[in-house]
Amino acid sequence: MISGPEGLGTRMRHVLEILDGDVARFLADIGLDGYRPRYSPVVRALLARGPLAIRDLAEEMRVTHSAASQTVAQMNRAGFVSLEPGADARQRIVSLTEKTRDLLPLIEAEWTATTEAAEALEAELPYSLRALLDAILEALERKPFRQRIGETGAARGLAGSDVR
Repeated sequence: MISGPEGLGTRMRHVLEILDGDVARFLADIGLDGYRPRYSPVVRALLARGPLAIRDLAEEMRVTHSAASQTVAQMNRAGFVSLEPGADARQRIVSLTEKTRDLLPLIEAEWTATTEAAEALEAELPYSLRALLDAILEALERKPFRQRIGETGAARGLAGSDVR
């Protein structure tokens, strides 16, 4: 159990580290040693939409361009995606490799097993984790956390701050 003065971000990262670590160990157990949990959103997006520019891939995955670019670079080094120049010299188009396509039955079986395990975990919780995460995202879209911090008494009391 997590105890102590850890903040919200620390606790969320800890939970994510536990979940990702266990998925990564399961991937290794089934023979997907080089495949990481963070690759699945890329594979899912490319399966759904075909080859994509990194910018479009980032948008599809709802992550920053930098995060998508870093993941794609790792996947390219591991042979899971290939990169081709796009229409613009700065643009790179990401495609699944034959290696990944050959592994799809195993990857998709892992997705099914992980989904079932997540549903079983959620059934043990006193409330829906997915619904809670959706509610958090909606609240942060209405009012960013940066704004919420700036509205606190502690932030207003900072010397020389121009927090709004």
